[in-house]
Amino acid sequence: MINQDLMRQSLSAFLAQALQNTQQTPHAGSPSLVIADQKCGSIFPPAAQILREHFPTLFSGSALVISSNLSRDQIDQQLNAFSQCLLNAGCLPKWRDELLDVWAGGQSIAAIERGAVRALGLVTRAVHLNAWSESGDLWVARRALDKATDPGLWDTLVGGLVGLGEGDDLALVRETAEEAGLDERALAHRTPLRVITRMQRRLPEGFQCEDVITCECVLPLDVVPENQDGEVMTIVALPPKEVAQMLLDNVFTVEAGIVISQELLDQMDRRDRLCQA
Repeated sequence: MINQDLMRQSLSAFLAQALQNTQQTPHAGSPSLVIADQKCGSIFPPAAQILREHFPTLFSGSALVISSNLSRDQIDQQLNAFSQCLLNAGCLPKWRDELLDVWAGGQSIAAIERGAVRALGLVTRAVHLNAWSESGDLWVARRALDKATDPGLWDTLVGGLVGLGEGDDLALVRETAEEAGLDERALAHRTPLRVITRMQRRLPEGFQCEDVITCECVLPLDVVPENQDGEVMTIVALPPKEVAQMLLDNVFTVEAGIVISQELLDQMDRRDRLCQA
């Protein structure tokens, strides 16, 4: 097991590399998605080819443009038509039947099927919870083997996308109930949610552009998280050094690796300050 100084050095290098790896540009040849005069996404080239065949009049140069003269309902209908077209062409990995906000300039301007966001390169928001036990262990969860993305990898105790019209805090409460079986009282003394990075990654199904939002809490010893939605196969509380070694062994999702390594480093800094006080 690595010692404290080596763990700090190794985690710092791990986090720096993870952050660097998640600051990519869209795939070459990705047209912009422009809605109401605002660039909202970068369309995956195979998806752009399909959309260009079915909606040729909406393309202007290197952009697919949805007119600013349309109402929000009309924009939603147009985006749904895009999503259905891509699904029928086999360009979406899965239809989730969940709606997410379409963001532009920090404002929600439309709604989109979750399964289409990466094909269109749209911004998403994901909330995470790092939950510590009173004994100093960190709760982590292993994703179910039938998950569409990253099956079997380890994850933060709670992590999920913010839904349409849903505030970040409400999304955290919902995800905590679904993934860990904990009610809002478990989050009563958590730290405020904060964005720690915007991940940008080229993926086989498109482009991920995601704000990673996190917070921390301490769970009493008699509180044991239990998954409710079937998306997690194991939840355990592990010593920080063991979690650190797992991070270095690359058994966590990319998102969880960033969130947890940052928290472990922050915890070391907090302990150093206490020792110096």
